[in-house]
Amino acid sequence: MRKDTHPDYHIIKVKMTNGDIVEMKSTWGSEGDQIALDIDPSAHPAWTGGNTKLMDTGGRVSKFKNKYAGLGF
Repeated sequence: MRKDTHPDYHIIKVKMTNGDIVEMKSTWGSEGDQIALDIDPSAHPAWTGGNTKLMDTGGRVSKFKNKYAGLGF
């Protein structure tokens, strides 16, 4: 890698929503800084793959499905 091109990669502390503290490498902050998460990655559907139900607000999902029904979506 070229010098002074990439951000510093160091160890930070990540405070989970249940209070556990995990050390991870990151480009965020400085060495030893702590960040607190608002969303628990062990339970959130974005990371667990659960609860994939679509929220149809204003009929947008239905409109999309009707518009592109012939394409196999």
